[in-house]
Amino acid sequence: MLSYTLMDRIPLKAADRTILGKKVKQLRAQGIIPGHVYGNIKEVEHVQITKEDFLKAFKVAGETGLVNLKIGEDRTRPVLIKELDVHPVTDQILHVGFYQVNLKEKVTVPVPLILVGEEVETVKLGQTVVLQNMSEIMVEALPADFIDKIEVNIEVLKEVGDSITVADLSYDRTLLTVQAEPEEVVVKLDDAVTDEMKALLAEQEAEQAASQEAAETEEAGEAGEKAEGEEGVETAAGAEGETKEGGEEGSDKKENTEESTDKSS
Repeated sequence: MLSYTLMDRIPLKAADRTILGKKVKQLRAQGIIPGHVYGNIKEVEHVQITKEDFLKAFKVAGETGLVNLKIGEDRTRPVLIKELDVHPVTDQILHVGFYQVNLKEKVTVPVPLILVGEEVETVKLGQTVVLQNMSEIMVEALPADFIDKIEVNIEVLKEVGDSITVADLSYDRTLLTVQAEPEEVVVKLDDAVTDEMKALLAEQEAEQAASQEAAETEEAGEAGEKAEGEEGVETAAGAEGETKEGGEEGSDKKENTEESTDKSS
């Protein structure tokens, strides 16, 4: 069964903040997060919250949960956590922006789509895979009707090609308006290796085979050149030997002739 969960308002204590600008580093060093409240109010209110209290509230509320922000002893603001500045290296929370809502006006927020239920046996065997195309969906509602998530039961996915669309999601359509096309696929069951992946693997195998063939051809060519070079060296050496032998034979004949001449004299 597909389901959703209505959210309770989450309490969070805050205090008025008088330290502004670069001096807020002092607050962070003390475990206090600087923030401000804006939206449906006349003037922006500067507030501060303890890091411990904020993390507890944010863990439950996220960016979609309605928070009752109590400032001091006399003011309570219905807010959403809209702006969260985090240090890119240390992950330290630098600043929080609380958006005060009008409880009589609808607001659009992203709602997580959470997969639940047991996967079909073919997924466990590695033959198929569950593909989630949408991890969240934009929902318009009055702040009091906010939901923290919509659960999507994947047990209905039995065969390759089975899917769950936006139209299949279960939520109170009298209170919530989903801003997505009904036919959009939320999650589907597909082959573990899709046609696109098969084509890509075939292409990679072809490239590897071509590279290997080119390498073998190059090696064969180098071996042939080496063999021709060695044969040329042997031929040159043989010719040089023959020349040397011919020279020595001529020299011997010359010496014999000279000896004969001397004897005749």
